[in-house]
Formats: sequence, structure tokens, C-alpha cells
Amino acid sequence: MINTFEIVARNLPFAALLVLTACSSIPNSGPSADDVAQQAQVGAAIFQRYEIVDIDAFTVDILRHNGAESLLSRFGDYRPSVEPRIGVGDTISATIWEAASGGLFSGSLATDRFSTGSKSATIPDQVVGRDGAITVPYAGRVRVAGRTTQDVQTIVEHALEGKAIQPQVLINVTHSVSNTVTVTGEVANGARVPLSVKGDRVVDVIAAAGGIRAPVNETYVQLSRGPVTARVAMTRVTSDPRENIYLRANDVLTLIRDPQTFIAYGATGRNAEIPFDAEGISLSQALAKAGGLLDHRADPAGVFIFRFEPASVARALRPESPLITPGQLTPIVYRLNLRDANSLFVAQSFRVLSRDLLYVSNAPITDVQKALAVLSAVMGPTATAATVCIRVAAC
Repeated sequence: MINTFEIVARNLPFAALLVLTACSSIPNSGPSADDVAQQAQVGAAIFQRYEIVDIDAFTVDILRHNGAESLLSRFGDYRPSVEPRIGVGDTISATIWEAASGGLFSGSLATDRFSTGSKSATIPDQVVGRDGAITVPYAGRVRVAGRTTQDVQTIVEHALEGKAIQPQVLINVTHSVSNTVTVTGEVANGARVPLSVKGDRVVDVIAAAGGIRAPVNETYVQLSRGPVTARVAMTRVTSDPRENIYLRANDVLTLIRDPQTFIAYGATGRNAEIPFDAEGISLSQALAKAGGLLDHRADPAGVFIFRFEPASVARALRPESPLITPGQLTPIVYRLNLRDANSLFVAQSFRVLSRDLLYVSNAPITDVQKALAVLSAVMGPTATAATVCIRVAAC
């Protein structure tokens, strides 16, 4: 008679070997919480390493004060000069008056009509040349670049003294290209917007260009002044008056549409690239948009945000980190332990940034469940055969 228990016993080592082999290659959606912690420091090349930072009140406070770029901090709120300066390329008109008729710029006396004639003359518009000067009859080339209209009026009047009859001069800039801001990108009408004497802020210039075309929460303002460039969210400029700084001549203002999204991955209810659909979202809101944590898979202590931070932020978080290189981004993994009830408050203050990767690891028990499933699949046929043999023997 066949010894069924002997058959089962003989197959147990083989089944165990299969289970061990399966455990070493159990499919996963990503690393476990322990893997994320261990791989940050051990067994990885320098370019693959990262810093792990626990999300707590201290971390949130540092990120709040060392977060996104600021127009105010990069450029200051410098007001333009009270009187705009004339520059090369500007179009200038000049009108000259004399105190009596019969002068260089006034008509002669018409006695038969009892008319005193015209006492003024307007010089046709002319563009300020590359030498920074314009031509005024009987005064020659007059340098105007870098000067105000009042300065030029005084210079021309002095140049005409002794030639014209008590000359009075009015200088007007009819078209300015030097005292303008170039506005381009997601605006209704890209153009060179002339700056007014009182000074113009970012929102003033955008309105003068016809306003923005993209949704406000998806628009960024990029300001370039000389070699310095900064980029901030449009919502920040409109909500914080300090960011609505005064612009200066030759600034370049570019409006960029950049929809804000983050990627949810791992043991969440939704694995996808998810739009913010708002000005900004917290980690709590991001978890909700991702469908929350899966009860049967997720490890509450394994909630991570993968992000590249500027060197200034990384240095504030980890002053001694060897990964920090000036001018380069540092890989940071932010870790949240939702087993701690206080972390629910912290998650409401931690801001998720565009292009962040939200990852939730599987719970350790998940791998055990998968291993048991493999064991069941391996041992199932043997157990069934044994049952059949037992029943046959019993018969």
C-alpha cells in the first residue's frame, strides 16, 4: 500500500526550497520602509545616495523659511528713478519758443496784417543715435542719453543763448524703448511696456500687456534682470504685496504655464500623476487625492516624499551632509510615520511641491502573505494527492 505520509514528507524539502526561492523574488511595487532607510547609507554609489529627513515641526519650519524663490529677496523692492532717463533708440521731439518775433525759430512781424507771427518751432521727431545724441538746429549735436528731459531742456537753452531770443525749450519723449519692460509668454499681448514716471509693479505691467491667458494657479512669473533670474508662482505675486515688486528698465518678464502635479506610487489607492487643481496642497491633501493608504498593503510608517532640494535648503536640513554641492540639487527623502497621531497635524503643514514623488511602501506582513500564497500553490497539489490516496486506502 502506498504510504501517503511518506510521499508528503519526501516532497516537503522540495516545497520548502521552492518557497525560499520564491521569497527571494517576491514581486513588489517598490522598496520597503527598511530598504529606503538602509539604502541611503549602505551599498550605493555616491550619485545614488540621498538624505533621509523625518517630517516634523522642525522640518516644516525650515522649509517654510527656505522654500520657493522670492522676487523680493532676489531683487529687492527698488523704485525706479523719479524721472525716467532718455536712452539710445528713444524718439525725441523738441519745441523751441522765443520771446519775440523775428528770431531763429519765430516768424517775422507782418505789419500789414498786424500779426506778430509765430514765436515757436517744433523740430521733427528724431531717434537718439548710438552716440546718445540728437541734433538741434544752431545747437549742434546734443547728448541726451542718460539724462532727464529737464536736463536736456536746460542744455539746449544754454546752447541757443545769444542765437535765439530768450529761448525756452520743451523736450518730450514720444516713444521710449530704453525705459521699458519686455513682457512675453502666457500674456494676451506680448510687448515692450513703457514704465511710467510713478513706477510700475509686476502686476501693473502684466495688466498693461493684456493680462495672462493661462489659469492663475498654473502660471509662474519669471523675472530676468541682467544676469539674475528668479521664478515665483503668480498666485504668490497676487496674494503677497511684497512680491509685487517695482520693475526697472530693461527687465524681462516671462509668464510660464506649468501645471502643478505630483506622482503617487506604491500602496496608495491611486497610482498616477495627479494635478494639484489648486494654488498648493499639503501632504494630507496629496494623500487624499491619491486615494489614501491601502489597508491590506500599506505600511503607515513608510510614507515618503522624494524630492531634489537646492543646496541652501539641504544645508539647512543637514548641515554636515557630504551630498551638498553648491549650485546643484540634493536628493532628499522626507519620511512620515502615520502611526504617530501627531504626524497627522504635521502632514497638514508640510507643503507638497510640483514634481514630488509620493511613495507608500508595503507593510512587512505583505511579503509573508505572498510567501504563504506561494507555499499554498506549491503544496496544494501534493496535499490533494495525499488526500485522495488516504481516501482510496480507506476504501
